[in-house]
This record gives sequence, structure tokens and C-alpha cells, in this order.
Amino acid sequence: MQAAASGNGFHHVAIRAIDFDETLRFYVEGLGFRVHFPFSVVGRIDRAAFLDAGDGRYVEVFGQDSAIQSEGRRRLPGEERTEGALLHFCLRAADTDASYARAIAAGGVSRVEPVTRRLSEDPVVEVRIAFVTGPNGEVIEFLQSAQI
Repeated sequence: MQAAASGNGFHHVAIRAIDFDETLRFYVEGLGFRVHFPFSVVGRIDRAAFLDAGDGRYVEVFGQDSAIQSEGRRRLPGEERTEGALLHFCLRAADTDASYARAIAAGGVSRVEPVTRRLSEDPVVEVRIAFVTGPNGEVIEFLQSAQI
């Protein structure tokens, strides 16, 4: 499937880091990303970086004190996480089990252990998936599939 004629396609998802350095460590050591472009904007963005997934798609991480447009409101210290429009983001995995194990070893919290699911029968579409929670409460899915 190709992107629309406008040239639009997925580029990145952005998250606010509770602990910026820990977040970079988790994504680099745990998920295999590399820091591509660290930056700041005086008076608006304290710290930020694009983390390269290796395929031209990124997770953009912002420091706690960055003034960035987002959905909803910031949660108060000690307040339970609330559900927003973004439910999770998914990373394509060559090996879901290995990706999951690496994320857990780097401090991710298990949500769903690796499991194979059949999404449809005609045509047959199977996926191997797993979910972890990252250091900021972000839900990350790993998906391995020959069909999608």
C-alpha cells in the first residue's frame, strides 16, 4: 500500500518524558533506537530529540518542561494516568519475543506477553504481538507478521 498522492505518510509519534535521560536510555538500549537529532528551543522546549527506529520513522521525546501542544491536560504528580486519544503505538518487529524481552530487560513493564493471534480467516492474517509500558506510561506494541 502506498501513501496518498499528496506524499503524506507516517513520520513520528511524540511523547513527554517524565525523566528525559531514562527515556532515551530505554528507547536506545531497550528498543534499539538511535538518537538522531537532539534539540531545544529557548523559552519553549527544554530538551527534545528524535529517536530513529531505523526505518525513517521516529519517536520524538520532549522534556518535562517543554511547552508542546497535546491532547488533554498534564496529569498531576501522583495522579492516575488517564486515557487519551492515543491508545498505543506499534513497532514492527522482526522477532516479537526478542523485542519484548529486550524491552522488559530495559525496564519496560509487561502488559501482554507475546502471543499469536489470527486477525482474519479469508485471507488468513496472523500476527505475533506483545505489549509493554514504557518509562512515561506510553503503551508500546510489538507486531510481527508476514501479511501486514
